[in-house]
Amino acid sequence: AHPRTLPVLKRHFDAVALANNHSGDYGREAFTEMLGLLRQAGIGQFGGGLNLSEAHTPLIIERKGLRIALLSYNEYMPRSFEADFDAAGIAWSEDEQVVDDIRKARTVHRADIVIPVMHWGWENELVANARQRQLAHVMLDAGADAVIGGHPHVTQDIEVYRGKPIIYSVGNFVM
Repeated sequence: AHPRTLPVLKRHFDAVALANNHSGDYGREAFTEMLGLLRQAGIGQFGGGLNLSEAHTPLIIERKGLRIALLSYNEYMPRSFEADFDAAGIAWSEDEQVVDDIRKARTVHRADIVIPVMHWGWENELVANARQRQLAHVMLDAGADAVIGGHPHVTQDIEVYRGKPIIYSVGNFVM
């Protein structure tokens, strides 16, 4: 969207998840510009950054004495806009990296609550697929407190695994 939309976005949202299959539509230069504009507008972001480390760093939000870590990952192809050690881009959901990020959110960033936000699943599928279920379980086993997903353009099923919620797809907010 045009930068003039940032004040409207700021009125309604504290942060945005960047890991998705459209973040790279206009290239790394535009993505880098967007990161700067979000910072200037005071809108938090997670799941993307100027490099691989930033893309995998959680956004920490403090509410009522709790430190909440938000992480975001893309699982939907193409994989061409993944951040690299020296290139801006988004966080990709490599299982080992996701587990490490969740554990670091607890130990390094001292989070009380860790929530990965996933961009995954097949469009218009009303039920989560085997990969979504497998990765959600891996994330909860690693210490996440909930998993929230989107991308299929429709709502998908909800599961409670080991007492923790998995919302496989919240559907679309705006389409």
